Amino acid sequence: MYLIDASVFVFRAYHSVPLSLCDRDGRPVNALHGFGRFLGDLLERVRPQHIAVAFDATTVHSFRNRLFPAYKANREPAPEDLKRQFGLCRELCEALGVASFASSEYEADDIIGTLATRMRAAGKQIVVVTRDKDLAQLVRPGDEYWDYIGEERFAYERIPDRFGVLPERMPCFLALMGDAVDNIPGVPGIGRKTASLLFRHFESLVHLYEELERIYQLKIRNPGFVAAQLREHHERAFLARQLTEIACDMPLDVELSMLERRAPNLSALNALYDAAGFGRLLRNQAERIAASIG
Repeated sequence: MYLIDASVFVFRAYHSVPLSLCDRDGRPVNALHGFGRFLGDLLERVRPQHIAVAFDATTVHSFRNRLFPAYKANREPAPEDLKRQFGLCRELCEALGVASFASSEYEADDIIGTLATRMRAAGKQIVVVTRDKDLAQLVRPGDEYWDYIGEERFAYERIPDRFGVLPERMPCFLALMGDAVDNIPGVPGIGRKTASLLFRHFESLVHLYEELERIYQLKIRNPGFVAAQLREHHERAFLARQLTEIACDMPLDVELSMLERRAPNLSALNALYDAAGFGRLLRNQAERIAASIG
């Protein structure tokens, strides 16, 4: 089961493909083209039986903003021409025969987490296609984290080598460190190295706070300072933990059959590509994909 974090690839395309690539009305379609190349290449490369793409409908109105209004408030609003292209990318998924999801209440990470949990229960192994460290927390034995851009794949056992902790401990690890990208405040003075060391010894934030005195037994720099910071910023740490944990139980009307890859709708694709002013490159790719499905 391939679960794709769309934002990584749409944003990358928007910033790497020239804005001069425009449709007949002069509107940029660079993100659409780059995302289409990526998704078509993946479909040709792995020929997945089951696949889904998760989109962010919003970055400032999820349930996390009610918990912490400053969540992601440091981000500049997406340009209007990029917002429009996100919609076109969803149209592209549909035309390529790939299920896509978005929610006004939850983020793409939560969609992927919920799909991963449900499909794993249905016997599927999960491949999370992204470059976002947050999604590493979803990997379980038998799954993979695929950094498609960096051309690296990480099985469950390799996640600590790449990110610093076991997947199950990643939300707590991120909560102590904080995350400047998402404007999540961590515990001051605790960085990646200290957080990684702590969660080699403690299973969770709850476990850590239950046995804070054990910190003095660890080979850690300035354990007194670390313990004091944790005590002082107890509430902040647990708030951050609520923000960093991916929701894997969001309400989502989905079943396995809905995630089966379908044959591309070449008529719909050609209409989309005609409107965008695209040539033969993506059309030829779609035709090859359709022929491979039969």
